[in-house]
Amino acid sequence: MEVAIELSFFPLQEDYLAAIRNFIGRLRALPQLRVETTSLSTQIVGEYDLVMPLLTQELRAVLSGPARAVVIMKLLGPLQSVGGAGVAPAAPAN
Repeated sequence: MEVAIELSFFPLQEDYLAAIRNFIGRLRALPQLRVETTSLSTQIVGEYDLVMPLLTQELRAVLSGPARAVVIMKLLGPLQSVGGAGVAPAAPAN
């Protein structure tokens, strides 16, 4: 099942931009994930069983660092293809 996750990461430290860029860079290095960023959040798309362990690993690294951080996460699924141009929520099973 493919899912989309929206993350907003707020490192509570002076050099917060470097921490954000490092986190996004590590996510982009994972070939199992499709990662897009905006000025407000990072969107991740991939198979649930692959995405969640990878995300757990990366969030553990962020949250076990020397500075505290806030992470806001939204999860949407399952997704379906939309004419090959992206993803959308699957139709409700009525």
